[in-house]
Amino acid sequence: MMNKPTRELPARRDTPADGARPRLLLVEDEDGLRHALVRTLSETFDVTAVSDGSAAAELLVKETYDGVLSDIGLPGMSGVDLLRLVRTYDLDVPVVLMTGQPSVETAIAALELGALTYVQKPFAHDVLHGTLLRAAKLARLARTKREAVAAGVGGSPLAGDRAGLHTCFDRALETLSIVFQPIVDRRARKTMGFEALMRTKEPSMPHPGALLEAAERLGRIQEVGRRVRELAATSFRPPDDGMTLFVNLHPADMLDSNLYDRHAPLTKIADHVVLEITERAALDDVTETKHRAAELRRRGFRLAIDDLGAGYAGLTSFATLEPEVVKLDMSLIRGIEGSPVKRHIVESMTRLCRELDMHVVAEGIETMPELATVIDLGCDYLQGYLLGRPGPALVPSSQSW
Repeated sequence: MMNKPTRELPARRDTPADGARPRLLLVEDEDGLRHALVRTLSETFDVTAVSDGSAAAELLVKETYDGVLSDIGLPGMSGVDLLRLVRTYDLDVPVVLMTGQPSVETAIAALELGALTYVQKPFAHDVLHGTLLRAAKLARLARTKREAVAAGVGGSPLAGDRAGLHTCFDRALETLSIVFQPIVDRRARKTMGFEALMRTKEPSMPHPGALLEAAERLGRIQEVGRRVRELAATSFRPPDDGMTLFVNLHPADMLDSNLYDRHAPLTKIADHVVLEITERAALDDVTETKHRAAELRRRGFRLAIDDLGAGYAGLTSFATLEPEVVKLDMSLIRGIEGSPVKRHIVESMTRLCRELDMHVVAEGIETMPELATVIDLGCDYLQGYLLGRPGPALVPSSQSW
């Protein structure tokens, strides 16, 4: 049972004519400091003060605040733990953490979870006051942006609250479908395979990135992976049996036992499948990655590194996965004919991959100059709207360029 919060409200000044004062949740277990902060901050803020993380958590589930000021060293639930909980319910409310014993580890954890900043005790009143005022303005700006999204003006339409996000995510999975984009062999000028791309009719998740963002926030990324692999395998109808199916794989999917199940739909056709592991997400959280990659090959899969050039730089993914295929991110291909830097990068990557017996796919080709340049640079396979838009896996197998 969570402790019932106590509300400490000293005499308030009149509310400004242009609107209510920003609402601030203060979480501090030291009575003297908590009372002092309430007195000073109530000149500007509508302060609700509690002494522990559990009481704060109970309030955050039910109430909306323009900012949270919390001690890190709280009884029962640390300030970082509280921040983690806050982010499951509200992605917008700014959180400022305070501590008398700062550490690098705490700072990293706080910032990774979305803390606006953290201040060291003792702190100057004017500095803290300014930080919290900025936090309140940022909170209201974030809410205004969400209103704009709701009005169809733009921005991310994902629900900020966890319950709403679950509902939207469930609808997205129910309406999930697969389309296929052709990948062309440069030398043969024929379609050699297709990439499976997911689509959904859920309005709040209008593109795959939004669905994956929601899945990551909800801890349901493997549900998406299973559904995509099942649909890709059962709906793939290539022009001939020699076609290769490219299927995207989030690094977290490598931890899913279903991926290695010999009876799973995609595993049954593994000899025709290349699993694309995106470089946009780190492999750090995947244990025994090299062993898992080897196990996938024993099943018949080939592996690709996707989005090369847009994700985590370094040799880890290459050394661990030893991919058969490398896909260059479209950011390297866009306007490559007019960029000596991009030409040099793609040329170098292609040459090095060839020396390592890896095939290179140039993604996102949309113009004839881009196509001519990547052909000239020696990319093995070609993909993009110029060569074929996503649709059924039934397209002409030859190209006229």
